[in-house]
Amino acid sequence: MENILRPLIVVGGSVLLTLVIGWATDLLLRKADGRHHETPLWDLLRRARIPYQLLLCAALLRGSYVEARVFPAHRGLIGHILTLVLIGSAAWLVVRIAGAIVETSYSSYAQARAQRDPARVRRVRTQVSLIMRVVSAVVGVVAVASMLLTFKEMRTAGASLLASAGVLGIVAGIAAQSTLSNMFAGFQIAFGDMVRIGDTVVVDGEWGTVEEITLTFLTVRTWDERRITMPVSYFTSKPFENWSRGTPQMTGTVFWYLDHTAPVDAMREKLRDILRQCPAWDGRAYNLTVTDTTPNTMQVRALVTAKDADDIWTVRVEVREQMIRWLTDRHPYALPRVNTADAAPPPGHDPLRKISTDGAARRLPHQPTRGAPH
Repeated sequence: MENILRPLIVVGGSVLLTLVIGWATDLLLRKADGRHHETPLWDLLRRARIPYQLLLCAALLRGSYVEARVFPAHRGLIGHILTLVLIGSAAWLVVRIAGAIVETSYSSYAQARAQRDPARVRRVRTQVSLIMRVVSAVVGVVAVASMLLTFKEMRTAGASLLASAGVLGIVAGIAAQSTLSNMFAGFQIAFGDMVRIGDTVVVDGEWGTVEEITLTFLTVRTWDERRITMPVSYFTSKPFENWSRGTPQMTGTVFWYLDHTAPVDAMREKLRDILRQCPAWDGRAYNLTVTDTTPNTMQVRALVTAKDADDIWTVRVEVREQMIRWLTDRHPYALPRVNTADAAPPPGHDPLRKISTDGAARRLPHQPTRGAPH
């Protein structure tokens, strides 16, 4: 009977104590979150309850499993497994706590500066996300190294591993040259303020918004919901357009190809009326000029302004559509046409007469059209 009750008391007591402590801790965090609505720290810490309870349970079992007297021949193996679980759950808990602290700090900073300096907020967000990835990677490496060091074979091989660390470092550096360059480029982007999460960029002719930045790659979400993923080293080695650098205000152009008789002065007045009814126009400036001509058409360009890239797109399409509609309804002659009529000869000109060498005008005999029946 004792062989059954003892394991149940030890294991069951450890699990029950873990559940009680976990419930009490979660209750305290909920009360703290209810009292302090200005900070999300306590609610974020509640997300760490699973690794917290796993750590408690592993620690309690690691300290009391000997008293259970279960599988005495495998006592060392069971203790080793519990030690590995203890290390892994501790690393998991550290990552969750660090993430809660960093996210809370960023939220407080963003709330204070979101209206005054949104560009700096995006920069801090980019840096925070990369820092969290670095912290997670470092904690994971330390945890794995700690687990490996619990094996005697790894401790014995430690000296030889350290002795060959220099050669292995050179080989790994050569083999991972592109990966390391991307990693350093990621740090350069994060702390050099080249591009930030939320920036509007144009890369390889594609217009989109930076959605994610990691240590090795960057994701751009295009206007049609596609995702373009490219190495971060692209942004440190090739030119690209960042429409969010400095002030987000932009100037856009709209082109029309019209007949030479188009009413340019009336188009300027119509452009003014269209912009006054367009909410996306910021009211800074507008202009309409003839920028080029061809034998059949002339190029008319309108300049409009808006507060950011999204609004400038809205203004451009609105102006283009409204102006074309107005020209079609009021001035259809201004639209480009293809002239298919024969040119009218000047008065008194006879195409069948030619001047002879002596200056006398002679009428040419009628010549049939090539290919026509005689």
